[in-house]
Amino acid sequence: MKIDSEKFMDLEISKRIEWVKETANLTDDEVKIINEPDALKIDVANNMIENVIGTFELPYAVAFNFLINGKEYVVPMVTEEAYLVNSVTKMAKIIKECGGFTAGYTESLMIGQIQLVDIENPRLAKYKILENKDKIIEIANKKDPKLVSVGGGVKDVEVRSLDSKIGPLVTVHLLVNTVDAMGANAVNTMAEAVAPFIEEITEGKAKLKILSNLADRRVAYSTVKVKKELLGGEEVVDGIVAAYEIAEADPYRAATHNKGILNGIVPVVLATCNDTRAIEAGCHSYTARSGQYRPLTKYKKDKNGDLLGLIETPMAVGTVGGNISIHPMAQVSLKILGVETAAELGQVIASVGLAQNLTTVKSIVTGGLQADFAPLHARSIAVQTGATDEDLNHIVNLMVENNNFQLEYAKQLYSEITNKINA
Repeated sequence: MKIDSEKFMDLEISKRIEWVKETANLTDDEVKIINEPDALKIDVANNMIENVIGTFELPYAVAFNFLINGKEYVVPMVTEEAYLVNSVTKMAKIIKECGGFTAGYTESLMIGQIQLVDIENPRLAKYKILENKDKIIEIANKKDPKLVSVGGGVKDVEVRSLDSKIGPLVTVHLLVNTVDAMGANAVNTMAEAVAPFIEEITEGKAKLKILSNLADRRVAYSTVKVKKELLGGEEVVDGIVAAYEIAEADPYRAATHNKGILNGIVPVVLATCNDTRAIEAGCHSYTARSGQYRPLTKYKKDKNGDLLGLIETPMAVGTVGGNISIHPMAQVSLKILGVETAAELGQVIASVGLAQNLTTVKSIVTGGLQADFAPLHARSIAVQTGATDEDLNHIVNLMVENNNFQLEYAKQLYSEITNKINA
């Protein structure tokens, strides 16, 4: 069943689900998980976190037109923000017409840190650690033979020396390949396991033993080339490039620029039950590595006046392990995506972030977000009046036409409609 992305939003929910079921080859039970309440049973939720008293639902949607490395994806997104899913789908269609996204992923390396204090001779401590690198790797990998059996585990050990207000710090980095898991628990366990041996050989004190969320060895990237005609002309391209350069220079603008990227990234991370806080921490710290907070995306114009875009960001996500394996919606989301590895998932998420950023910046430089956002904003207000179907659409149209998005105005319009009906 072919669907026009421009008309997908106007379909009945049952028709949208039918299309997703056919496209992703979902079973009837998997469809029930999507569109029936209590997909996350209370007993499962009670085993995920503490003090559970219920579950909390958010809208679950799909974006499509994502052509990445020659493969097309339907992307589940969980978000409360209006206009986001529709706008990213439209931008993905434009990018698809230009050949799609070219994406990549470094490798699934996470960093486990052992922070040593009370070190009299940091240089000697560093030498001792590196001299015993093989032993450290052996101790760590014994803690997760299953991970090692699938090609993962500690691959290398690095040492950094830093000054601090509590004295010299010697920081040991375990570089752990977590394969298709996010890997936080495995990395933390390994860091704790090697700490006593490292204390012994350095005569220092292991103050902290935990992973770093600055996952700069686990980076996803995605690039696009978009024809100027499809964006509205070379003037629009110039505007997008200028907006990027402003964000590059101004951390205040960069914060909002990156929030727009995370508007695309976080809903996919959430839909797959990955750790949104870890992703956000990684993204923000990665952009500030130079000492100034900067944008995650870059844009420039080529010699033909077309737009070149790039996103590069840490992407510590998994397709197995933890809550991903027990939350039913996470499993359905991964099936809809059709991804086979954490690396592939990371490339999709990065591409969604790039598309979302591009559509947002384009709106800003061509008239402002409010003009694009107005119909959906009006609908979110008008629905609070109790209006439905044609009445709701009529109220929305009048609100947009008169640029009035107050709830009282929407109630007034609905009252006028009901009075006419009852007259």
